[in-house]
Amino acid sequence: MYEYTQENLQPIFDKWLARLRLTESWDVRLELVEDPAFTKTGDFKVDPTDRKAILLLNARNPRQENPEEVICHELMHLKLYPLDQLTETLIDSHYQEGSPERSAMYTQFMVMLETTVEEMTKCWLAAVGEDTELSYGRCRGMKSFNELYEGLKPL
Repeated sequence: MYEYTQENLQPIFDKWLARLRLTESWDVRLELVEDPAFTKTGDFKVDPTDRKAILLLNARNPRQENPEEVICHELMHLKLYPLDQLTETLIDSHYQEGSPERSAMYTQFMVMLETTVEEMTKCWLAAVGEDTELSYGRCRGMKSFNELYEGLKPL
């Protein structure tokens, strides 16, 4: 398992900031989180007015084996942040807070956003990544194919 330390992640972070052309439009800092309550692999704190962001990476219990993939993925979220915010604003303006319709639309948007970011990450890694091995850490905690169908009536 790869050790998530500032010393070995900072060069990867700096490289992807430049590759994704984020250094021209954002001031971004990398911070490693040791808090056991932080269960995500990565997350962002964003100040869109000042164009500053902090990329938070779980150093205590990362679920992904390839930190280059994680960093690229998280920075891709920042790259798409304006589109993300526009879509959330459109959802908020067209659906009542707390309604099942808003919940369904927001859930679908988040699933599509995450899928799109992950696909773009895979493309970038394949094209210009140094460690192109994809992480399968999230799969380990998911149900197997057979477990998904336990208890269902056969057709």
